[in-house]
Amino acid sequence: LYTVAQPFENHKGGDLAFGPDGYLYVPFGDGGNIGDPLNNAQDLSDPLGDIIRIDVSGNSGYTVPASNSYGGLAGSLPEIWSSGLRNLYRFEFDRLTGDMWLGDVGQGDWEEVDFKAAGTAGGDNYGWHCYEGFEPYDTDGCSAASAYDEPVAVHFNGGDGWCAIIGGRVYRGTRWPHLQGLYIYTDFCVGEFWSLQPQGGGIWADAPVLTDGAFAGWS
Repeated sequence: LYTVAQPFENHKGGDLAFGPDGYLYVPFGDGGNIGDPLNNAQDLSDPLGDIIRIDVSGNSGYTVPASNSYGGLAGSLPEIWSSGLRNLYRFEFDRLTGDMWLGDVGQGDWEEVDFKAAGTAGGDNYGWHCYEGFEPYDTDGCSAASAYDEPVAVHFNGGDGWCAIIGGRVYRGTRWPHLQGLYIYTDFCVGEFWSLQPQGGGIWADAPVLTDGAFAGWS
């Protein structure tokens, strides 16, 4: 078993999945407490606040894919595929395209959705704890915002009533054709479901599809 010592009791992640490349992707929370006080999410020497990618196709144990993101960087853990996450509770690979969708739980203000296109190299840094959503959080020792991978959608806790995003799935069924290709996601504290879809050119369409128990504009 792959085990990691955790300094606090919360932020354990909560998902794992095989990617279209056949490798196993496992996210770890940042280790807990408020604001990632140990800076785990920006520390590449441990997997906390990161996603690891490993090959478990052998007869026993695992191996590290040669194409992993940080394998050649001195002091980095070779298993790490991407970093800068607070608590990636749910993520998925679109079963049609292979795109990766990530729902990262925010600290106190912003919940975020991150996106990684299929077939692109790893090494993404989603910015926590330097940034929460698009906003600076604790930038001491951090790079400029342009050095990090920005979310494709955010939800404000204070105004929207959100508290912990539950990353969803891209709908590929047949019963609801108007939902085809939409990423559907929700939050732990609100009775809403939202949809998200890339429009090209860095534009994203984000809209509610279920509010107060009724579909919003879908048939």
